[in-house]
Amino acid sequence: MDISVVIPLLNEEESLQELHDWIAKVMQSNRYLYEIIFIDDGSTDSSWNVIEQLSSKNNAVKGIRFQKNYGKSQALDAGFELAKGTVVITMDADLQDNPEEIPALYHLIIDEDFDLISGWKKKRYDNLITKNIPSKLFNAAARKTSGLKLHDFNCGLKAYKKKVIKSVKVSGEMHRYIPVLAKNEGFTKIGEKIVQHQARKYGETKFGMDRFVNGFLDLITISFLSKFGKRPMHFFGLWGTCMFLFGTSTAFYIGANKLYKVYNGIKTILVTDNPWFFIALTSIILGTLLFLAGFIGELIIKNKSEEKPYKIKENINF
Repeated sequence: MDISVVIPLLNEEESLQELHDWIAKVMQSNRYLYEIIFIDDGSTDSSWNVIEQLSSKNNAVKGIRFQKNYGKSQALDAGFELAKGTVVITMDADLQDNPEEIPALYHLIIDEDFDLISGWKKKRYDNLITKNIPSKLFNAAARKTSGLKLHDFNCGLKAYKKKVIKSVKVSGEMHRYIPVLAKNEGFTKIGEKIVQHQARKYGETKFGMDRFVNGFLDLITISFLSKFGKRPMHFFGLWGTCMFLFGTSTAFYIGANKLYKVYNGIKTILVTDNPWFFIALTSIILGTLLFLAGFIGELIIKNKSEEKPYKIKENINF
């Protein structure tokens, strides 16, 4: 299997036939052995019926249907698990990604030995205010935080070596940061290719402005997880210990100072009237809680369940 094309979708019935025909034409003209994996992420329209029709005419078409809408990350994860191609291409189902880019992406992975190639929609046809400007700010923050010099982290058109997608676990809303996840797993040869962006032909976008807020929050999460995800005690335990020691030493000083003044008949205030007493008490409590958080985090990691965060209702050609 040369190429697996993984396509998550939600209510894209109008574009699926055209997208399939376009991909099939590119694959056949380049004589690739391929599969197209459509992941229906809980569509409420006739998307699954279209996928069934396509698979009946073309054995290379495979389908996964979720029980309900779980999100793009879960859809990609399901597709990655079942993909068989030496090179795995991801793209959106809305016809904004151009299948004609597939051969060039394939050769960058095979001939130039890249682990991952991320598309860069340098010229976009999205709304300037609601998409382009927020996207530039988001990508700038992602570059600064991750150290990866990519212009478009959220581009759906990407190419991967098979071993990359089998090593990366995509969950939550981490699909934006698959290059960062790959880097964290030791895949360092990550490149970028300018790709053609097309205006949406059918329907409306499924993502609102909230995706940028979620994107920044996910960026903070993945930045933390990349450093301490497998050793939370190194973060929580360190800060917890520091705060606990600060609190106890401050409390000891306050108590010793009080006893000294009382013993020598020096006028002094009540311990509870000293603001440092409450600072010390708060530090001791927070230090203890942080230490416990690290300890619980270690227990969770060692005993975490491998249950998938999605349910598959049915599939085709697997």
